[in-house]
Order: sequence, then structure tokens, then C-alpha cells
Amino acid sequence: MPRPATDSETDQIIRDLRPPKGKLADSFVHAWAGMRYVFCSERNPRIYLIVSLLVTALGIWLRLAPAEWALIIAAMAFVFAGEMLNTVVELVVDLITRDQHPLAKRAKDVAAGAVLVASIAAAAVGIVVLGPPLWDKLVALFA
Repeated sequence: MPRPATDSETDQIIRDLRPPKGKLADSFVHAWAGMRYVFCSERNPRIYLIVSLLVTALGIWLRLAPAEWALIIAAMAFVFAGEMLNTVVELVVDLITRDQHPLAKRAKDVAAGAVLVASIAAAAVGIVVLGPPLWDKLVALFA
């Protein structure tokens, strides 16, 4: 029975398999390319972008405090990051197999479920943060 590889041997194998790192600026170029891909190829991130712009406009109108902005921004980022990771799962599964396999379906379903959880949490943050000042503003407008 062959002996297991040591950590340093495993690290060397990984270094041999991975391409060398480029410049830091290249990392940002690739990151923007990934974001552009997600927004151009997937429907849901475009919907989240529109909702995020509406929430941002509402937050400006309501004059949110910095802590409230932090919660709103974190919630929006959480949903966008989840959607991007969902796209990664879909792409990797499609790279591995084009066949209808139960595990491929499960992986895609779980990734989509993670985005749903993030979206529900973001909606809850929106209700908690935006609800009371929006109610006050509407009462004042119609009183």
C-alpha cells in the first residue's frame, strides 16, 4: 500500500498543477470579467441589481443612518455573492457532466437554495431597516 503524500508533497503537486499567479491588477480584471459574465448571462442578478437600486434610492430618501446602510449593503452583497457562487456551481457541474445525474441536480438545487436563503434574509433586513422609517414618512405625507 503506498504511503500518503506529506503536506509538502501535496503542496508541490498543487503548485505544479496550477498556473503561476499573475499581477494583482490581473486579479481585478478577472474578477470584473466574472461579474460581467454573471450579469450578462444570468437573469436573477439583473433583477437583484434593479431591486438594489430601488432599495438604495429608498434608503437615500429615508436618510438612513450609517449603521443602517451597513446592514443594507451587507444584505445586498450577501445575495450577489450567493448568486455568483450559484453560477460557479452550475458551471462546474455542467463542465463535469452534461448528463442528467441526480447528484448534479442536487448540487444545483442546494446552490439555488443557498441563494434563496440569502434573499429571504436580505428581505428581512430590508423590512426591519426600511419598514419603520418608511411607515413614519408615509404617515407624515398623508396625515
